[in-house]
Amino acid sequence: MDHSNHDMTPTSTITSVIATATSTAAAAAAGGGHGHGGGTGCKISMLWNWNTIDSCFISSSWKITSNQMFGGSCVGVLLLAITMEALRRLTKEYDRYLVKKHREALAGQHNVDVTQGYRPKIWEQAVRAALHMVQFAVGYFIMLLAMYYNGYIIICIFLGAYLGSFMFHWEPLGARDAVGQTTATKDPTLCCH
Repeated sequence: MDHSNHDMTPTSTITSVIATATSTAAAAAAGGGHGHGGGTGCKISMLWNWNTIDSCFISSSWKITSNQMFGGSCVGVLLLAITMEALRRLTKEYDRYLVKKHREALAGQHNVDVTQGYRPKIWEQAVRAALHMVQFAVGYFIMLLAMYYNGYIIICIFLGAYLGSFMFHWEPLGARDAVGQTTATKDPTLCCH
């Protein structure tokens, strides 16, 4: 093999490695490295922070450029957490509707135990699965937002969960269903035990 056209001396190899390392470090210092916003000027921290202006969430297109935009983002996160609790309640209410509809259909028949669970029809299960999917997606999105460790965003998530629970899970504690459980102690889904 002819290596006459290639300068493979140790000095040239070390010089090449140093030049590559220097240019990589310079790019990272300029914000072009991983975890620094990808060259968009985003403040992204994997440690607890209180960043507002120049913070980015989920993608570089959600870059905070003003206090008003950050306030709007906080309100949006708060509403997203409230939506999560509304979806949990909606899922529970849909299951209650299915159980009630099933019991009413069997009420006129003789020798049938109306307290026994049942398997929903395929389209009813499709609706239940869709509700679960949306709830899962919202929860995942909230989790991604929390992973930015921004104190303001995390406080908004907690406040949204509190307000959502206050609004959508305010049920009588003494009310019992046919199985004898209070509605407040049940899982988010009630159908088809």
